[in-house]
Amino acid sequence: MGAAYFPPYVNQPEKGLDIGLLPELIQALNRLQDQYHFVIVPTSLQRRFRDFQQGRFDMAIFENPEWGWQNIPHVNVDLGLEDAEIFVARKDPGREQTYFTHLEGKRLALFSGYHYEFAGFNSDPQYLARHYNAALTYSHDSNLALVLRERADIALVTRSYLFDFLARNPQDMGKFLLSDRVDQVYHHYALLRPDSAISPVVLNGYLNQLRDNGEMVRIFSPMHVAVLPRGKRLP
Repeated sequence: MGAAYFPPYVNQPEKGLDIGLLPELIQALNRLQDQYHFVIVPTSLQRRFRDFQQGRFDMAIFENPEWGWQNIPHVNVDLGLEDAEIFVARKDPGREQTYFTHLEGKRLALFSGYHYEFAGFNSDPQYLARHYNAALTYSHDSNLALVLRERADIALVTRSYLFDFLARNPQDMGKFLLSDRVDQVYHHYALLRPDSAISPVVLNGYLNQLRDNGEMVRIFSPMHVAVLPRGKRLP
């Protein structure tokens, strides 16, 4: 499986750190059966498309087909997992949900390489800086710090990451205003190469077994990632 930095799903794969939701999922898949052995292949947000096409790995996971995969041959396998990208501002007196209604004139802190719906999924840094006054970093922690230090007005972070951050930094609990507005719902997929060693039907069967035996809930629910029943999506 290709692993690009996407916390809390994938943390520092290039260092071989066995931390994050992906390593837990891989361990569960390997415990479940012995026909396949799933391993992590480090890649990057920018390089993952080329690595996938060149066959460095058979599967890109926690992906969405709209995130630059439209012209790359692949087969989608629905993971039945949903997360969301939300807007986060500093909690200041009198600031309410209407603060998130309009982004014009506000300084945004974004993660370089991510595809945001409000920007039409265009991840080009120059486009985001020019049209949305965006500062791009490679750290969600840094983006949240920019908001707290008033060097940015709004950061966009995944809901799962924000709750992970607050668990690690309880002193910051209550300092952020979280938007009811959602930039996008992450409905996660595994993308398989057309000639992958594992078929979509077999992978889907394994995932359903993990859903039925409670492993998916055990792994993902603590990070506020919704585990959906078979064939269901949240409204």
